Amino acid sequence: MLQTALSTAPTTLLFAPCGNKLSPILFSKRRRSLTLLPRWHFNRTRPRPKPKPFSAVAATENGVFTSPEMAKSFDFTSEERIYNWWESQGYFRPNFDRGSVPFVISMPPPNVTGSLHMGHAMFVTLEDIMVRYHRMKGRSTLWLPGTDHAGIATQLVVERMLASEGIKRAELSRDEFTKRVWEWKEKYGGTITNQIRRLGASCDWTREHFTLDEQLSRAVIEAFVRLHEKGLIYQGSYMVNWSPSLQTAVSDLEVEYSEESGTLYYIKYRVAGGSRSDYLTIATTRPETLFGDVAIAVHPKDDRYSKYVGMMAIVPMTYGRHIPIISDKHVDKDFGTGVLKISPGHDHNDYLLARKLGLPILNIMNKDGTLNKVAGLYCGLDRFEARKKLWAELEETGLAVKQEAHTLRVPRSQRGGEIIEPLVSKQWFVTMEPLAEKALRAVERGELTIIPERFEKIYNHWLSNIKDWCISRQLWWGHRIPVWYIVGKDCEEEYIVARSADEALEKARAKYGNNVEIYQDPDVLDTWFSSALWPFSTLGWPDVSEEDFRRFYPTTMLETGHDILFFWVARMVMMGIEFTGTLPFSYVYLHGLIRDSQGHKMSKTLGNVIDPIDTIKDFGTDALRFTLALGTPGQDLNLSTERLTANKAFTNKLWNAGNFLLQNLPTRNDASAWKNILAYKVSKLHLLIDMTTTSYDKFFFGDVGRETYDFFWGDFADWYIEASKARLYNSRGHSDSSVAQAVLLYVFENILKLLHPFMPFVTEELWQALPQRKEALMVSHWPQTSLPRHANSIKKFENFQALTRAIRNARAEYSVEPGKRISASIVASEEVIQYISEEKEVLALLSRLDAQNVHFTNSPPEDAEQSVHLVAGEGLEAYLPLADMIDISAEVERLSRRLSKMQTEYDRLKARLSSPEFVEKAPEDVVHGVQEKAAEAEEKIILTKNRLALLKSSVLVTE
Repeated sequence: MLQTALSTAPTTLLFAPCGNKLSPILFSKRRRSLTLLPRWHFNRTRPRPKPKPFSAVAATENGVFTSPEMAKSFDFTSEERIYNWWESQGYFRPNFDRGSVPFVISMPPPNVTGSLHMGHAMFVTLEDIMVRYHRMKGRSTLWLPGTDHAGIATQLVVERMLASEGIKRAELSRDEFTKRVWEWKEKYGGTITNQIRRLGASCDWTREHFTLDEQLSRAVIEAFVRLHEKGLIYQGSYMVNWSPSLQTAVSDLEVEYSEESGTLYYIKYRVAGGSRSDYLTIATTRPETLFGDVAIAVHPKDDRYSKYVGMMAIVPMTYGRHIPIISDKHVDKDFGTGVLKISPGHDHNDYLLARKLGLPILNIMNKDGTLNKVAGLYCGLDRFEARKKLWAELEETGLAVKQEAHTLRVPRSQRGGEIIEPLVSKQWFVTMEPLAEKALRAVERGELTIIPERFEKIYNHWLSNIKDWCISRQLWWGHRIPVWYIVGKDCEEEYIVARSADEALEKARAKYGNNVEIYQDPDVLDTWFSSALWPFSTLGWPDVSEEDFRRFYPTTMLETGHDILFFWVARMVMMGIEFTGTLPFSYVYLHGLIRDSQGHKMSKTLGNVIDPIDTIKDFGTDALRFTLALGTPGQDLNLSTERLTANKAFTNKLWNAGNFLLQNLPTRNDASAWKNILAYKVSKLHLLIDMTTTSYDKFFFGDVGRETYDFFWGDFADWYIEASKARLYNSRGHSDSSVAQAVLLYVFENILKLLHPFMPFVTEELWQALPQRKEALMVSHWPQTSLPRHANSIKKFENFQALTRAIRNARAEYSVEPGKRISASIVASEEVIQYISEEKEVLALLSRLDAQNVHFTNSPPEDAEQSVHLVAGEGLEAYLPLADMIDISAEVERLSRRLSKMQTEYDRLKARLSSPEFVEKAPEDVVHGVQEKAAEAEEKIILTKNRLALLKSSVLVTE
């Protein structure tokens, strides 16, 4: 059967003819369970020379690649050589000769201070898969890389470096400090990009950008000026997240909330004009903020306090300061005592409530976290020191009621770890509502597709409830806000917005005269402001005539983590529409978080952080990429050593398959043989090509990986390679051998193409080892889709597989020695016998049968009663003589002993279940467990008895 399948004869099993070409059939589904390296030395060329034609440059002969014939396994250290070769050939740059609509991705810029973590590894893997796939599909591709200046993070790093030298930032001028930061960036800023290269990222490094580049800085200033001219940027004092140690506002994204053990303090507020028994007890977690209290609120329907509404309360420790007692439905009657102190200068909810009610806002805190003069005698104390001292004095005066342990939701700085202070501060803001409306319509109209779709609801909810964006930061590192003030004038009323200092001075002179003096706002812009412009600022905007902007904008895809859907993705959409009149991308692909094998979030505290570089050292880049890519969009992925080990084995299996193929191909100078081999176009994997191509186009990368993995392991390696050995080893020089070689080569080279976007290094290495390679794999053409398939041949081989599996399973069940050849009688219709019998040699090879004693018939054999009867499928059966498989007498003895033990255990279990005391008193789950064990034991006893009966009947017949 396989014998004819490997020929061009009309009747085939594995392959059906298509003209003079062969089509491999569809196999059935079968799944398998799925310290720093030396620094790479990359080719880092900034100029953009014209890309070379997409053809291999004698790669296998110039020392870049290693053949499987020369190495037992794929050597991870060769990845650097392969990567540098790709880059030297210009393969990462867009090829304009391809002429189709380009596929463009802007890389999410990692922080310049960063080191590679699994989140980076995830986005690099997924984006590189997209880019490599579309490059092979014939599209001009651009994956534009870059890094973010990371205002807070970078300033922190450099301040720590200076501190190690005994220098404080305050001792330097602004220019001196920023000079030191640039020096640090030049020395250490390339670490993250070097590590991204290590993952095989095929991005165009000649177009690499940094958010403080001259071009991007110009775009940032232009964006600020235009938004201000439209009245969308304003200055005002509002509640922000304040970092006392950094002395800057921070974004919501940079605040992490943690559940921590704390204290709930109960304090008496006496009612003005009342008796000593007239007081309200307030529960608070931050007693020091009482100096900023402006009112006390109770619920309108809380009868306990209704008599006090409209009266005044005395704030403790403030020398008799009075505040009103009011009612408001937002007060939670069940929290604490049901009485709420309103401190709008230091609590987000209190701030909103005070603005709604028209209450004053009182700030008690300095920028460094110490209390100011509003706190009276506590002025100058750190906020936490003040808390301790205040409570002690409240106890002394009898105003302290009690303390209770309480779990707090504490806001901490993502950067420094300190507790963030809600603080009213003068900042610059962007009015977001008009920008959000356009971004909402883009999704409603289907112009922007978010993958997975469920995140559209989250996107819509955030934009529908958007707040104005605080864009100013009190730092020295970043884009300086392009605002200048007039010396001697009110900063909030008199200021100039300009694109440069010269333009600002010119405007000031025109308004205030030639002797005017100006100075620039000391703040910088939020890092996310420049990031929001990333898809178009990196392509030349605001110069819309720039060649890259005309060719590549709008981009195609934005891929990133779902956790920054609001803070980055939505803002890019809004800014893209605002400044370019179009969406910056058509698709948003959101990946999940990487967790440990137990599903826990990775953290240094838990000690469960998995370092990508260490992982690459142990398992290789390809195994890591393949593991990460098997996730589902938007879903978190649990990363385990077991998965990595399995996919490392997959890499090795690919390598071994390549080695087998190379050892069984004609010599390179055998032109006639190669002409025949290259003429074959078998269709075994055509269904796989169609399925994976569809999945790639839908961004279902997990499906691509699993489908290809299953095909390679379950079909190509386990079936075809093994089956081909009969043809290759027994038919040297015959047509059967050349057909087997042709199919091996055709299937293997297409598997390499399908897997290349996932596993670029090992697939390129194997591709280059194959003869007749005229181009690099990464720029080769994607396999053609919609090629012929042959349902009849598919069905035939599925029957052959089912028969082989049934025989293998029977051998395993009866513990037949692996090397022992057994007899078999195959019973089927004439039609089935015809194609099965043609593959007698292959069946014998795969099932370990004695080929001389394999018989084909349309009725059961005479010794059917003494044989194991197998039903492989409808109309296809097999009989395996027991005497061939085992020593029947010894097996009878062994099973009899086993049956005796099983019966004893079964009787013991039944006795327990027959005991009323056990059934009535034992826990329900324990009783249920014993019942299950008894049922299982009974089933095994029946099976063993049946097998014994069969064996004993065979003994009797033999006698």
